[in-house]
Amino acid sequence: ITLLMCDDAPQFVWLTEELALCWVHDARHYTKLRPRFGVHFEALRTFKEDYWAFYRELLAYREAPSADEHVRLETAFDVLFARVTGYDELDARIAKTRANKVALLQVLEHPEIPLHNNASELACRARVRKRLVSGGPRTPAGAKAWDTGMTIVETAKKLGVSFYAYIQDRISGAMQLPSLADP
Repeated sequence: ITLLMCDDAPQFVWLTEELALCWVHDARHYTKLRPRFGVHFEALRTFKEDYWAFYRELLAYREAPSADEHVRLETAFDVLFARVTGYDELDARIAKTRANKVALLQVLEHPEIPLHNNASELACRARVRKRLVSGGPRTPAGAKAWDTGMTIVETAKKLGVSFYAYIQDRISGAMQLPSLADP
């Protein structure tokens, strides 16, 4: 693996040759801002509109990459994230995003990658929700069974296969449904 898509957590740095940052994770920092004055509310609202407009331009680039658009988007990034609004917390957040330019714009070099990793995170959350409800597995064997079961559930869901039909097919020995490992 030479390229990893992740949030900005420090444990991911240096794991791969290239690091791509998730735009949705970056945007969450702007959502956490709590302006107190009308002018700051407006600055944040306007910036977030421009942020998501730029995101949509990156999505369009993925569909039809070109050298000219590559250069234009890099320049547009520099303009957007050089903005100074007068709202100190917003300006500090914009500067942090600007510092992550290379990782956020990996899509310009690798149009095949997504701009966010929410699908991966959502798949992991199913296990977390189960652990919160049940208190978690009690033994290492239980943890392994959980992981196996949750993997089968999530894979079946992604492939549009009924989990229950798949399990019944395997336990009964009928083996009429294709393996989840087969595309």
